[in-house]
Amino acid sequence: MFERMAERAVRPAGLPRRAMARVLDSLVHAAVAVAVARPLLPGATAHVEAKVAAARASGRTTTVWLLDGTIAGHLGVVLGAVLLFGILYEALPTARWGRTPGKKLLGVRVLATATLRPPTFGAALRRWLVYAFLGLPGSLWCLVDRPRRQAWHDKAARTYVAR
Repeated sequence: MFERMAERAVRPAGLPRRAMARVLDSLVHAAVAVAVARPLLPGATAHVEAKVAAARASGRTTTVWLLDGTIAGHLGVVLGAVLLFGILYEALPTARWGRTPGKKLLGVRVLATATLRPPTFGAALRRWLVYAFLGLPGSLWCLVDRPRRQAWHDKAARTYVAR
């Protein structure tokens, strides 16, 4: 009886509020990706231009692969930084307080469905990684899910977003 009363007191967050919190958090992630990628861009550009110039100088028609070991290394650095930042920005605060800075600004929090408390670190990490790989298509599931409006990343972590 008390469980049902507690669950009713913790309502799922509205979709506009959730979406705006995700936009704010995504802008922070994008800023970090740009900050890490920007210093690497001149070197990557010079590398690709040198490959194209060498192909032109050969006088033959040839294919120039833009993605090679050098460019893949640069992409790996950016991806590694974004993953590390995601753990620090998404998974840790979600596990600790049930919210990221964007969610805090919008007044929503992530709760484990079983305990109505913030999820464990493993669940918070799983939640963020599923979101990172499935993105918008996985998030749109909350439009049809009832009663908690869980997106795929919420389903994977057994969480939901509450007000």
